[in-house]
Amino acid sequence: YEQLLKADTLTGKYLSGRLSIEPPKKRRTSPHYISLIGCRENNLKNIDVSFPLDMLTVVTGVSGSGKSTLIKKLLYPAMQKELNASNEKIGQFTRIEGKYKQLQSVEFVDQNPIGKSSRSNPITYLKVYDDIRNLYANQKLAKMRNFSAKHFSFNVDGGRCEVCKGEGEVTIEMQFMADVHLTCEACGGKRFKKEVLEITYEGKNIDDLLNTTIDDAVAFFAAHKQTKIAEKLKPLQDVGLGYVTLGQSSSTLSGGEAQRIKLASFLSKSESKEKVLFIFDEPTTGLHFHDIRKLLDSLQALIEKGHSVIVIEHNLEMIKCADYVIDLGLEGGEKGGSIIAKGTPEEIAKCKESYTGSALANDK
Repeated sequence: YEQLLKADTLTGKYLSGRLSIEPPKKRRTSPHYISLIGCRENNLKNIDVSFPLDMLTVVTGVSGSGKSTLIKKLLYPAMQKELNASNEKIGQFTRIEGKYKQLQSVEFVDQNPIGKSSRSNPITYLKVYDDIRNLYANQKLAKMRNFSAKHFSFNVDGGRCEVCKGEGEVTIEMQFMADVHLTCEACGGKRFKKEVLEITYEGKNIDDLLNTTIDDAVAFFAAHKQTKIAEKLKPLQDVGLGYVTLGQSSSTLSGGEAQRIKLASFLSKSESKEKVLFIFDEPTTGLHFHDIRKLLDSLQALIEKGHSVIVIEHNLEMIKCADYVIDLGLEGGEKGGSIIAKGTPEEIAKCKESYTGSALANDK
């Protein structure tokens, strides 16, 4: 551990304090809010809760204190009903009130996969693949062969390998054992026909490009004046996914990675005038200090665009960067379901009954 503190690595720098996630110098305030009156679902003790908008609000508390019940079973479905006329079942509470007319919709950004198909990947989710396919279809050799954008897709017949149907592998079903997945012999796992792979852009064919990391792809397209594509990929870089390849199957992405791809897709919709309430459930799970820093920057970017962010979280780095904290507890289960403290992280730190407050006060 002593050696790690001195190491010239990101982990060493954060642990030793040479790098740190600094809380904002000024906490936001807002006249807009959502209030849930008489929350009594599960272990919630008939509490009234106000969620400020236009800022980063973090809901804290020990496991079983009622965070998920409050957010997932009450706030989210109640706001869906208010804004989207949803019929989703809502937990028990008396009424909703507040000043939230500026909101047009609510989004729960969970860790579910971004697509069920193995062909789904980060660039299909962000709709950047359309621009890339058009770019390849406009190359001289592609035009000579009458190739259109669809020939560079592995979702439709035309340019994809006909043996594996663009999967890159062939599945052999076994009667009494797990299915066996073998690399397709026809395309060698490249998913496209030989004639399609002969089309290149600046020395890269479509398979080369799909195996390029997002970091390298942003630099590649920027260097070759494809600024539109580079800008569309940039949000993936901003949320800390620069190491993921463009064509990486969604089935190989972790829940946290899927959640950040969804976040990147919202960040990329800069032209949208719609004001959204974003709800996240522990987005820091599995993240390094440096990734948490990037995540916080991305959440702040959403707020700067006029959106509101509410996060269920245990991570101290996220909590201390919040504009407002709602701390539930004191314990879990029957001994939970009450509001122990609410306010800025500085105000929470002064509450001696709050476990979150004690942790914030001792975090030097």
